[in-house]
Amino acid sequence: MITPDQYRQVMANLASGVTVVTTRDSKGQPYGLTVSAFTSVSLDPVLVLVCLDNRLSGLQSFKNSKHFGVSVLSEQQEDISRTFARKDSDRPSSLYFDGKLGIPLIKNSLAVLECEVVNIFEGGDHQIFVGRVEHGEALQQTDQPLLYFRGKYQRVKT
Repeated sequence: MITPDQYRQVMANLASGVTVVTTRDSKGQPYGLTVSAFTSVSLDPVLVLVCLDNRLSGLQSFKNSKHFGVSVLSEQQEDISRTFARKDSDRPSSLYFDGKLGIPLIKNSLAVLECEVVNIFEGGDHQIFVGRVEHGEALQQTDQPLLYFRGKYQRVKT
């Protein structure tokens, strides 16, 4: 059987894009975190999924709100990724804007999605949120994506 450390080493060889997934807490305040476990699921209906750790302090906010946003970060936004990756870091309201459906999203992202939660599945030490995309928009056409590979931030080399 593979150990968690071995699995982590193997999976580090899969490059992923970097996103910030957001929602609103019970007080209506934006809440978000850096997530690389995000992917497209279906075109008909348009579905995506995001995996959130069971130990996440804001997990209940995602469950209660029944909506989440996804902001795809550009290579210029490594500092934002680091901010949202740290537990209890200061995340000023100036980083956010309200999407067309009122979901908080990250300014200057490459692209954004606003989703309604349609299913939540248990997945080991994570919860798998499946969301129906209600709105999506590509915001930046010139910047490159921020990538994560072998435990480090990477950039597309052109």
